[in-house]
Amino acid sequence: MSYLTIPLDSKHNRENFSCGKDLLDNYFWTQAKQDVKRKLSACFVLVDNETGKISGYYTLSSSSISNDLIPESFKKKLPKSYSSVPAVLLGRLAVDKNFQGKGIGKLLLIDSLKRCHDTSKSVGTFAVVVDPLDKEAEKFYKKYGFISLPDSGKMFLPMKTIEELFE
Repeated sequence: MSYLTIPLDSKHNRENFSCGKDLLDNYFWTQAKQDVKRKLSACFVLVDNETGKISGYYTLSSSSISNDLIPESFKKKLPKSYSSVPAVLLGRLAVDKNFQGKGIGKLLLIDSLKRCHDTSKSVGTFAVVVDPLDKEAEKFYKKYGFISLPDSGKMFLPMKTIEELFE
């Protein structure tokens, strides 16, 4: 298994990171390390080899999707005994302003999906879920095949689709 990113640790300088979205920046500066320590999420960073600067990050955590939200075309293939199905939440994905427009977001997304795919081989995972911060993020995820979950604002990409990318 080869990844572009490495787990966030105390040697990483987060202070200089800025993606231009306060919610994502503040989380990374003040909460990400604590969430990792508390096992609430895993945070992965992409470090620029030339400067040592963090060019982007994403977080993953366990989640579930209520059967009520799953589109009928997917729900009909699931056991009726499940009220929700297991998923991985791609909670945050951000690219530093100095690296935006260079395809880093796409690389981070692919890296995160690869991690989720690898995990799904040993832990049941129906899909990867995202909760887009704004219309720009929603457009980004839609471009890569994520499907809207009605009445929730969230989107998902089935693990079956992700498997096709890596097998």
